[in-house]
Amino acid sequence: MKRVLFVASECVPFIKTGGLADVVGSLPKCFDKEEYDVRVILPKYQCMKEEWKSQMKYKAHFYMNLAWRTQYVGVLEMKYEGIQFYFIDNEYYFAGMQPYGRIYEDVEKFAFFSKAVLSALPTLDFKPDIIHCHDWQTGLIPVFLKDRFRENDFYWNIKSIMTIHNLKFQGVWDIKTIRDITGLPEYYFTPDKLEFKKDANYLKGGIVYADAVTTVSRTYAEEIKDPFYGEGLEGLMQARSNCLTGIVNGIDYEEYDPATDKYIAHNYSVENFRKEKIKNKRALQEELGLPKDDKKFMIGVVSRLTDQKGFDLIAYIMDELCQEDIQLVVLGTGEERYENMFRHFDWKYNDKVRANIYYSEAMSHKIYASCDAFLMPSLFEPCGLSQLMSLRYGTVPIVRETGGLKDTVEPYNEYEGTGTGFGFCNYNAHEMLGIIRYAKKIYETKKREWNKIVERGMKADFSWHASAKQYEEIYKNL
Repeated sequence: MKRVLFVASECVPFIKTGGLADVVGSLPKCFDKEEYDVRVILPKYQCMKEEWKSQMKYKAHFYMNLAWRTQYVGVLEMKYEGIQFYFIDNEYYFAGMQPYGRIYEDVEKFAFFSKAVLSALPTLDFKPDIIHCHDWQTGLIPVFLKDRFRENDFYWNIKSIMTIHNLKFQGVWDIKTIRDITGLPEYYFTPDKLEFKKDANYLKGGIVYADAVTTVSRTYAEEIKDPFYGEGLEGLMQARSNCLTGIVNGIDYEEYDPATDKYIAHNYSVENFRKEKIKNKRALQEELGLPKDDKKFMIGVVSRLTDQKGFDLIAYIMDELCQEDIQLVVLGTGEERYENMFRHFDWKYNDKVRANIYYSEAMSHKIYASCDAFLMPSLFEPCGLSQLMSLRYGTVPIVRETGGLKDTVEPYNEYEGTGTGFGFCNYNAHEMLGIIRYAKKIYETKKREWNKIVERGMKADFSWHASAKQYEEIYKNL
């Protein structure tokens, strides 16, 4: 039996700021229980809901040196959906209303967390064969494993994997502070190790020292070897390409299932969507006060409203798009200029645009179930989960062909009758507008073809089980 410990800074249902939490919450459940004992360890944030904190049971505590400081480490545990979870407790580091905030506090917080995880292992009655680290917050674990923990034979033979969910976030701060926090010797702060443009970089340390590196789609694994996507680490990604694997994220097929989804007005499946799906569109039009019209081409957007997600393209063609016979429903929060841009167009084209500038799980499910198409024109997208959800709900994705979007959405080919969505290649607003118009034309004039696109999308399998098989291969090879 292989023992694997997932280490991450967030995980559903306990704490979530982004897609990382979905991955860490869903993936461990999908491994073969006969062959793999997969457990998860997280920080115990003060901002977690009381319903979770009240279920955690005390396991152990000890004091640990972090460079010159001595810090309390509490270990709590609970079982959830058959998975064993552990939580590292320290009120000094994990207080606050949010899991992350100011980077200069976060670099110390996650240095503490990384060292505390390794120090706590002997108290868990669980010695992992593999520690699976996620994103920069856990980047020091492979470094510490090769440094002071090597002297203790308990830690021999423990392998580490570093998974990059988004290379843009790396955990960078000045070397003097990081040396002071971690107590790591000068040896580690050179350009072939943690040093990065005269600063120290947690994620880089994890990539250099891990036994294997993965990222969240095949195309993104190739893209990050290139300066445009490489965020300054493209040379390192090339150097480590023999250990770098891209594995597409999945989504939880029980949680996102139009046949049983409790958030949507009318349930439907791949067998009956031609009759039933439209009822959700009518319900959403009514709820949002849009004109009730089955024939309107309804486009959905559920996203963080940031540059990365391509909103500058949308802003550029918004007036032109609104000359078309469409409805656009947006849900999300983010940069103020994009929030205000959508509010403005909601006011200007009130019969066509609805700007929901907040986040709601229920509303996101309604948009996935109700719209005809789903727009996702990202500048870069390591994996992306929204397009997987829209495929699952039979809402046809219109995406820019980058990263995970390119790996998961097959562009429609009208001559061969293939494809699950629509794609455009260049980061160009009018190329995007052209493909939206093309999708709308197919929707309006070739309804049978459109329904076949929907059907192929709903039949595609992007559940976690497919991804888990690929992770199992990596675990075996280590």
